[in-house]
Amino acid sequence: MILKGGEHMNTGILFIGIAVVLVFYLIGTYNSFIVLKTRIQEALSGIDVQLKRRAELIPNLVETVKGYAKHEKSVFEDVTKARSALMSAGTLQEKAEANNQVAGALKSLFAVAEAYPDLKANTNFQDLQRQLEDTEDKVAYSRQFYNSNVLEFNSKIQLFPSNVIANMFGFKSAEFFAANEEERKAVKVSFS
Repeated sequence: MILKGGEHMNTGILFIGIAVVLVFYLIGTYNSFIVLKTRIQEALSGIDVQLKRRAELIPNLVETVKGYAKHEKSVFEDVTKARSALMSAGTLQEKAEANNQVAGALKSLFAVAEAYPDLKANTNFQDLQRQLEDTEDKVAYSRQFYNSNVLEFNSKIQLFPSNVIANMFGFKSAEFFAANEEERKAVKVSFS
């Protein structure tokens, strides 16, 4: 009879041990969701910083080109509208669309610059061009960093057993920062 009481005690300790492990797993998994969600927010903030930097370079670039190409008014208006859309974008979708507008407007602006050899040789224009190229690289990296974090978060939401905890606490999949068809096309711009 003593053995049976000891067996009940061992079973109770086993159940308590399992419950403690499950509680720690629940807490750890919940915290990892919070960390991933915070990384996604930080990565989106990084995209915003680079898009803002690009938007701040655009007026200087436009003014430099304006000095050489005064009759290209529609190009300057398009660039200005695209920049305004980028600055006022709120949602991820709006930011992606505005980013695409800016990319298209800048392509037009650089195409105009091609027609003016003196402008292409202007050191201020060349410096702005380099800064913009650097910013474009940083935007691309920021988008990649954001999407990597979204991938990790979304995968964790879908994989068992963490999906159970995600559903318990209402974690939803995050949206990728995706390129549109226009961005997927290869663009060749030459400044030499």
